[in-house]
Amino acid sequence: MFTPSLSAASLPHVVVVGNGMVGHRLVQRLREGAAAQTMRLTVISEEPCLAYDRVQLSRQFDDPRPDLALASPDDYAVLEVAVVWGRAHTLNPAARTVAVGDLTLHYDALVLTTGSVPFVPPLPGRDAAGCFVYRTLADLDAIRAAAHTAHTGVVIGGGLLGLEAAGALRKLGLQTHVVEAAPHLMPAQLDSEGGAALRRTVEAMGLGVHTGRAPQAITTDGAGRVTGLRFADDHLPADLIVFSAGIRPRDDLARAAGLALGERGGVKIDDLGRTSDPHIYAAGECAAHAGRTYGLVAPGYRMAAVVATNLLRDLGLLNTAPALFQGADLSTKLKLLGVEVGSFGDAHGQTPGCRTVSLSDNVRGTYSKLVLAEDGSRVLGGLLVGDTARYSELLDLTLSATPLTAPPETLLVPALPASGALPQADTLVCSCENVRESAVCAAVQGGARDVAGLKRCTGAGTGCGGCVPTLHGLLQTELRRLGQVVTNHLCGHYAHSRQELFDLIRVRGHRTWDEVLAAHGSGHGCEICKPAVASILASLHGELVVSPAHAAVQDTNDAFLANIQKNGTYSVVPRVPGGEITPAGLMAIGAVAQKYGLYCKLTGGQRIDLLGAHRDDLPLIWEDLIAAGFESGHAYGKSLRTVKSCVGSAWCRYGVQDSTGLAVRLELRYRGLRSPHKLKSGVSGCTRECAEARSKDFGLIATEHGWNVYVGGNGGVTPKHALLLAEGLSEDEVVRLLDRYLMFYVRTADRLQRTSAWLEGLDGGLAYLRRVIVDDHLGLCAELEADMARHIASYQDEWAAALADPGVRARFRTFVNAEERDDGVVWVDERGQIRPAELPDILSGLPQLPLHGGD
Repeated sequence: MFTPSLSAASLPHVVVVGNGMVGHRLVQRLREGAAAQTMRLTVISEEPCLAYDRVQLSRQFDDPRPDLALASPDDYAVLEVAVVWGRAHTLNPAARTVAVGDLTLHYDALVLTTGSVPFVPPLPGRDAAGCFVYRTLADLDAIRAAAHTAHTGVVIGGGLLGLEAAGALRKLGLQTHVVEAAPHLMPAQLDSEGGAALRRTVEAMGLGVHTGRAPQAITTDGAGRVTGLRFADDHLPADLIVFSAGIRPRDDLARAAGLALGERGGVKIDDLGRTSDPHIYAAGECAAHAGRTYGLVAPGYRMAAVVATNLLRDLGLLNTAPALFQGADLSTKLKLLGVEVGSFGDAHGQTPGCRTVSLSDNVRGTYSKLVLAEDGSRVLGGLLVGDTARYSELLDLTLSATPLTAPPETLLVPALPASGALPQADTLVCSCENVRESAVCAAVQGGARDVAGLKRCTGAGTGCGGCVPTLHGLLQTELRRLGQVVTNHLCGHYAHSRQELFDLIRVRGHRTWDEVLAAHGSGHGCEICKPAVASILASLHGELVVSPAHAAVQDTNDAFLANIQKNGTYSVVPRVPGGEITPAGLMAIGAVAQKYGLYCKLTGGQRIDLLGAHRDDLPLIWEDLIAAGFESGHAYGKSLRTVKSCVGSAWCRYGVQDSTGLAVRLELRYRGLRSPHKLKSGVSGCTRECAEARSKDFGLIATEHGWNVYVGGNGGVTPKHALLLAEGLSEDEVVRLLDRYLMFYVRTADRLQRTSAWLEGLDGGLAYLRRVIVDDHLGLCAELEADMARHIASYQDEWAAALADPGVRARFRTFVNAEERDDGVVWVDERGQIRPAELPDILSGLPQLPLHGGD
């Protein structure tokens, strides 16, 4: 526990009771407004750990288990925030004291952020062994332990939290049922049709759904253990029961202290966040504002900001206008059991005179509804089940009250080519904090120069964190527009470029993401820095990217060692070194393609692309390919893709060198090499250049005097011709030079920087590169060659390694606890093969779907 110095005893003392997400946000806001030299700050934490990300609580069952912590005792020590562990049991407003155990704390201002508790219906047997609630890390640990000996689990409550809990039981491998007293699932968010659509999808996953059923008792065996649920006319067997039937505000401390409460519970607060006692505030799920309590984190964060401002004003530490909390938008977008659900604005159509338009799509398993103003000119709210791709746009329309310029039904169907775009608006960047693009740009114009600064100025990115990459992009764009120097820091979580981070990891010897983040980063990381660090670790250590230590930070392609395609299936590309393949190899690939119904395509890099593989089938496909002598072609990674070649002197009348032999040698040498961007190569047997070597990251062209080496070329959007680095080399000299070139690039390039941009960015360009890797001006060549030797020695076929590990192999199932495949994929036959179906393909083969307009 951090203890403030005695000299600080005379400072105003603020006590925060509770350290959940809202309590932690409040602490941050208070410290941002008042340093330790001006205010003492004490937190009372009932749980044995500080705040963690409760929104992601179900990830506690992931493997590997993520770190959900938002704060640590060390963090609070740095902020000079004292922590008292235990439950506050007595609050005395008159004396301004709060007691925890034997300790009594005096406060000048106190904030209640005690959150809520799960509601457990008063059923007989609810305390039996095998009954749990779903609220804390300790609750989930207990459920996990009990699941080891259980076969069937029942969740009582079919709302948001109930489905979260059901997903967790399913993840633990239990046969799972959901019991909901209301007529349909998620009654607080969805209407009956939306609930029915969600039910169909949930049941298709193998879960039992029992709506409109009210259990009468928990049944137990002779030892007092749960055996099931008893209804009026039925019995549902269960080994484990989780109550998730809603929450109730934790207002017991305030109630006992005589503070005013809301009619339905919760500590009553005004627009300033004050309770009925002027020295006590409340925020989050324990607070009742205008008779309403909020069970979402976003309104709690806004309350925390309001309370922090007004509390500091009341203590004379801040001289600003009062902040007001006047209610919050309850729009939500969730993914429950893999099903996307969105609810925004007046989703239930409670506005007098409102009208609705809806689309129920049993083919795609989706349901969409818009609630419109009486004249149909504006969107008031809506529901989305199964597809929330347009959630942000529709929420934007709702919150901005932008008049519609297109028929509302067109807003519900998936976007088609040339379809009318939604009205342009000030885009909502962060829905947790309700921050728009204009506010982010204004913050940059006001002086924010990094993502952390944007978070402090706008609050964006401080909720679920999903908008952080967008923030990073907006920051870069706005800074360039302002003519500012743009740093090449990896992202807001690392104040280092990729090159700096590479050196830090290499020198310090870090081997995992957690080690790197703890030593050099902040926060939890994002989709920018995680794969970048994973790539650096793979470059340095050559460990399997899907091993438990690295799997959690890979992007989708690396996570499944295949390229995900537009319809959710994957492409498989076996390595064909130098493009040389035997008839038996061709037939083996053809047999695999025929066996699994895959689409075949010859690529420009002399590979055979096998598309349309279901995730479940990937290990089986790899087994067949490996048995036929193939290995992973690394088409999914930022690594060496292909070394293309012509037939060279072995067959060609003009060939002067064995281009195929050298291409095979180079591809096998550099296979699996992880790099800042994908690498491609070509080897031509003569100057006729049939392998197009000068459009590659490194290319070789044969002459009568040996091999000419070209570097820094690429095709794609901004094609570049490669530059001549050296002439007339032998094969061994080529290999030695390329070892140095590739390792120097891997070490020093920025994230996603191709060799062409990297070469252009070198001070001195090609001449400097030549001094470094040809003349050894910096004395690095031996080290670069040694690094390449280590890579070659550590190479392993990732497909074969994944198959050898049952834990890794198990991740390739579509459903965690079921063997079913994803049967929602629709194909169209075209030119004798399959291709993914587009929406017009699907619609053309079906009767016209009903578009429900009007009331």
